[in-house]
Amino acid sequence: MSDCLFCKIRDGEIPSDKVYEDDKVFVFRDINPKAEVHLLMIPREHLASLEELQPAHDALVGHMLRLLPQLAEQQGLESGFRTIINTGRGGGQEVFHLHIHLLGGTSLPGF
Repeated sequence: MSDCLFCKIRDGEIPSDKVYEDDKVFVFRDINPKAEVHLLMIPREHLASLEELQPAHDALVGHMLRLLPQLAEQQGLESGFRTIINTGRGGGQEVFHLHIHLLGGTSLPGF
């Protein structure tokens, strides 16, 4: 998608503070962090939201979920972390490219 903000970040058209990348995902720091650590993990494949996932995406989703604890550990989040996936406008999604927020640190906001 040529007009997708996260696709442009993934492709290097828009600069980001990249934390990790592999052939399936791209991870970068949120430019408006809600906690000391606030990363965004996006799949390289453009999927608008969780609602677009199909059985063919099971390996991708498993990869993403298994990678989150490793990223949290690398960021020094030994005591725990939070993950959030907003889905659809009603769920608070603002950028329509599936992404997982990884948040942590001493200033983690309450729910």
